[in-house]
Amino acid sequence: MHISALTTDFYELTMMQGYFSNQHNPQVVFDMFYRNNPFEGGYVVFAGLQDLIDKLQAISFSKEDIEYLQSLGKFTPDFLSYLSEYHFSGDLYAMEEGTVVFPGEPLVRIHTNLIEAQLIEGLLLNTLNFQSLIATKASRMALASGRGSLMEFGLRRAQGSDGALSASRAAFIGGCQVTSNTLAGKEFGIPVAGTMAHSWIMSFDSELESFRSYAELYPDNTVLLIDTYDTLGSGIDNAIIVGREQKQKGKKIGVRIDSGDLSYLPRIIRKRLDAAGLEDASIVVSNDLTEEIVQTLVHDQVPIDSWGIGTHLVTGGSQASLNGVYKLAAKESIYGKIIPTMKISNSFEKTTNPGIKQVYRFSDNDVGSLADLVSLDNEEITTGKKYTFYHPFAEADFFEMHSDKYTSIEPLIKKQMENGKRITVKPSVQEIQAYAQKSLDTFHKSYLRQINPHVYKVSLSAKLKKLKMDLLVAQRRKTREEL
Repeated sequence: MHISALTTDFYELTMMQGYFSNQHNPQVVFDMFYRNNPFEGGYVVFAGLQDLIDKLQAISFSKEDIEYLQSLGKFTPDFLSYLSEYHFSGDLYAMEEGTVVFPGEPLVRIHTNLIEAQLIEGLLLNTLNFQSLIATKASRMALASGRGSLMEFGLRRAQGSDGALSASRAAFIGGCQVTSNTLAGKEFGIPVAGTMAHSWIMSFDSELESFRSYAELYPDNTVLLIDTYDTLGSGIDNAIIVGREQKQKGKKIGVRIDSGDLSYLPRIIRKRLDAAGLEDASIVVSNDLTEEIVQTLVHDQVPIDSWGIGTHLVTGGSQASLNGVYKLAAKESIYGKIIPTMKISNSFEKTTNPGIKQVYRFSDNDVGSLADLVSLDNEEITTGKKYTFYHPFAEADFFEMHSDKYTSIEPLIKKQMENGKRITVKPSVQEIQAYAQKSLDTFHKSYLRQINPHVYKVSLSAKLKKLKMDLLVAQRRKTREEL
């Protein structure tokens, strides 16, 4: 596997050459976090980490990459020689892939020198933002269906073949059980599924002949697409004929609806199937499904057994992207000490949290996850103590977490790479999916609901809050003095 290091924004390379030429390449720490929940929801399923680690281990500049950069006439021979030997040599700390996460929390920390920290920004954000968005969308659809049978059918609507593969992986992590993407099945071991298109039926002289031919070829997976001509006419009539023939052979069928009123049609079809003695026949629906549509159909008790989700899942639907960002949090001083730094903005929400940080999840055995505390990495956060949780933006807003209110505290950020190499056992996507499900199960349903979810509290520790305010005040004083 080779990942071209040209997978970066051009200004990263121009900055890198500036650092190189000025011999300005201190050790730094960058945080990746996001600012707002997508889909007007209450959470995100963190996804893409293992893909990112694979890419970081494989990233380099090929001979052709260097020749291309040389042709631009903007880079010195010494810098290009440096790039030709490049490989990622830093440390990566991150939450486990599949963790349910929230705005403002550092999900990934990169510890390395400034030059290579800049180089990987685009690759990191591209991988984590997209897969986290799609995993979250799939999770919402799975919850809307009551964790029913969810099939990802988005290959043809995804943003390119690479986007389709990443989307299939992320959708599975978020809660889909199968994919139509055969390559995703091969690469990740995701179960693949698919039956027929309208063209199959139209290629035969009759709809009944097409159904019979398919049932003969795939007797254990006979799902008949019944809306090619007349769903409640020839479609269901011919499906019942084949269904009865298959039942005599000890087999069962399913029917799929890809158009029309998905509240009305399944009710009529269920009655027709049951009246024909095909009570075990399943009903599959597709056709531009969203989590809102799925939730409404489930709430209205429409008899649907499986859901085929495509466009609105693999593209993110109404949400174009996750707004994850990558910001400098600490840097090496001229004295060789790592010191905190932060971006200051006129908008307090965009003022970053300084320093090397950890995230602790406070939980109760009966209630589940209660709140997350962002602290400095060197703080000792242990059970049996009272902690003050400070609002990340409002200067005077806080609450206290007494020791009798929680039963456990879990540090979420763990070391995943050291000196550019993976140091953990790489989990399968099946294990990541199970972890995501377990993480979701720790939250009350009010945080997971589709409409107007309850806001989960992410707060700052007293030491981190003080550091942030001290740096903010010091910078304001320095600015006034310069004026």
